[in-house]
Amino acid sequence: MPRRPRICPAGMPQHVIQRGNNRQMCFQDFADKATYATFLSRYREEHEVDIHAWVLMDNHTHLLVTPHTDQSLSLFMKAVGQRYAQYFNHKYERSGTLWEGRFKSCLVDTECYFLQCQRYIELNPVKAGMVEYAGDCQWSSYRCHGYGLRSKLHTPHPCYLNYHPDPAKRLESYRAFVASPTPEGMDDAIRYAAIAGTALGTREFQEDMKARFGI
Repeated sequence: MPRRPRICPAGMPQHVIQRGNNRQMCFQDFADKATYATFLSRYREEHEVDIHAWVLMDNHTHLLVTPHTDQSLSLFMKAVGQRYAQYFNHKYERSGTLWEGRFKSCLVDTECYFLQCQRYIELNPVKAGMVEYAGDCQWSSYRCHGYGLRSKLHTPHPCYLNYHPDPAKRLESYRAFVASPTPEGMDDAIRYAAIAGTALGTREFQEDMKARFGI
């Protein structure tokens, strides 16, 4: 069965998941995650990709990004994945595949689903039992959105910037949003869309993406 074609249109946010092969550990210590973050920062500039949200788990990563060209996302993920795999294999004296095939991704509706997806990404460490509070995770974008931490990785999306006109109140409001209950079925919808490569959004958004891009 042929693989679904990769649809990465310029200017449209995408939720991206990259997993370790057979769900193996791809980050074993602080230095590993710091190195991966360095590659994210380096290649986002080279391949023109805005990174809005991220989390580095032990065996996978989540990104919420907007590519500037139709080729940006694929080139960016290829560069980051290959360069980090070279680093990891050399460090741990191993060979072979680190990542599980192609990265997974889906287009994200900015009207209703963008901040839901951003929250989902930043709550991953909490739901996995790694931390009790999203702000305790160093390797996510939550501290940027909830406390104003500056990061070379970060390009805040207009959906976040428009959440409240006052920066201090925006941080407070965003923390309250992340702490509030997630709508029923939202997490499942976000997971399914990314894994299946279907559009994440309202029915109208999904129909529009299907008509425009065949997904």
